[in-house]
Amino acid sequence: MKGNPVVHFEIYVQDMTRAKAFYESVLQVTLEKIPSPIPEMEMDMWFFPMDKDAPMSSYGAGGMLVKMEGFASGGSGTLVYFGCDDCAVQAARAVEFGGSLFQEKMAIGEHGFCALARDTEGNLIGFHSME
Repeated sequence: MKGNPVVHFEIYVQDMTRAKAFYESVLQVTLEKIPSPIPEMEMDMWFFPMDKDAPMSSYGAGGMLVKMEGFASGGSGTLVYFGCDDCAVQAARAVEFGGSLFQEKMAIGEHGFCALARDTEGNLIGFHSME
């Protein structure tokens, strides 16, 4: 398989208004509301921006915030990393906009730097940069 095999992620939330404001503020992006793909299920879903016209293997993983019955936030087992120019900036914004710092920016050798934070819903998220 060529390119990035990860094609999608979902971050489950309990308070969509709060979570959407957090991610838009920390990452300085605008999320796009999409309708539920399963009409009989009540789902509130907001996509992170991505180039929908690029081949899937070239743009990496797309993803969204999801609020739906039976899926709690704050779980563990999956850690989503967001790419950025300087991960310390997004880590500081995470705290500024209601999250908490879990791990300050640290060097990871030739792979750059990373920082970890908890969002407003209790999810652990990562930020990665080469500087």
